[in-house]
Amino acid sequence: MDYFPYLRKEKLPHIWCSGCGDGIALKCIIRAIHNKGLDKNKIAMVSGIGCSSRTPGYVDFNTLHTTHGRAIPFATGLKMARPELTVFVVTGDGDATAIGGNHLIHAARRNIDLKVLLYNNHIYGMTGGQVSPCTPMGDYATTAPYGCLENSFDIAGLTVAAGASFVARSTVYHVKALEKLIEKAIDKEGFSLIEIMSPCPTSYGKINKKGANKNLVLAQKTQSVPVNKAKDMSPEDLKGKIVTGILADRDIPEYIKNYDMLTSQKK
Repeated sequence: MDYFPYLRKEKLPHIWCSGCGDGIALKCIIRAIHNKGLDKNKIAMVSGIGCSSRTPGYVDFNTLHTTHGRAIPFATGLKMARPELTVFVVTGDGDATAIGGNHLIHAARRNIDLKVLLYNNHIYGMTGGQVSPCTPMGDYATTAPYGCLENSFDIAGLTVAAGASFVARSTVYHVKALEKLIEKAIDKEGFSLIEIMSPCPTSYGKINKKGANKNLVLAQKTQSVPVNKAKDMSPEDLKGKIVTGILADRDIPEYIKNYDMLTSQKK
């Protein structure tokens, strides 16, 4: 397919480092939107701060580049005001689960019809290589020179527990699977989150001595376990693995529809 009709060519070249998975994620997003036949003028894409949050700057949609951790509140207001739009949120593990953590939880709890694409690279890649809520225990960061002492968030599991309609996880190695998951999120009414495992060779890979840039992407092939297979594996066997696939797909009342029904009754 031709990607250029979906891109702001004047914003290229992009800022992502060689070996970063964010460009692969962007192509999967564009392909899913193209496959679903969405009108560019009826799409809004909102982001906060970070490497992932540069994504809206490159696409020819209605876009908002907002403050750190606040992409979901901005997107909520937009969806409330313009419910006919398909609203995507592109965010990262630091942006969405640290300063934006409560916004993520409560948007999922309310089941607001947003499509959240969360790039997880285990670190604050753009703003200094600090430890994020998703840095694996024992791994290094600029703010964890002796190794991270904290358990990392299970983002997808957290969102399932909070009450989202659709939750899935994939990697930038598994491009066709990721593309199809984004298509399913587009079709789903309610809060949808796809956790996209995207390697950071610069801020994460170097300090943790992961080797050549391609190693981080290729490692996703061997580390990934389909969700159906993971159900029969022990916690010990799943340690260090990436469970991929659909983790929740359920029909739950959507917040904005309920809000509109309530307010129309009060008039």
